[in-house]
Amino acid sequence: MNSIRLLAIILLLAVTSQADPPIANPFTSPQPTVAKDIVNYTIHVEWKDAKKAASSLQLVTSEGSFELDTISGSVKINDMDVPTTVKLNGTITELNPEKGRLQLYLGRTMPYVTSSFAGIAGRNPSSYSQLSVGLQSTFIVTFGKPLIIQTDDNGTVSILVKREDN
Repeated sequence: MNSIRLLAIILLLAVTSQADPPIANPFTSPQPTVAKDIVNYTIHVEWKDAKKAASSLQLVTSEGSFELDTISGSVKINDMDVPTTVKLNGTITELNPEKGRLQLYLGRTMPYVTSSFAGIAGRNPSSYSQLSVGLQSTFIVTFGKPLIIQTDDNGTVSILVKREDN
């Protein structure tokens, strides 16, 4: 009789423990994520050189990283045109629909002579290297409002980020 009671209790516990699913702890369970709208951002950088006219570059990207390398001109080294470049790279992260965090590097290459030697027929060829110079920083930007990120005797650099709602 005792063995029948024991068997009945075991059977009852087995059935009731499978009937109810375990209760999830709201503090440790992963919460469902809300899908974020994917938008494009237009990044416009303008620099005004104290001696030259304004120059600018612009790119369109989505949230995340971006990189742009472009030839901006050239300088003469011993009758040879050596290219100079402008480089813009970084990441953009939306904080809310009005503001974002922009981490960027804005720079250019500057060629410089590393050595010269006497050549034939009166020509003096030179070896050169490219030095990369620029600004690396992180900014909080308000979409649609320009931000001056550098001003000195050489000119001004401003950046404008627009959020393009699709």
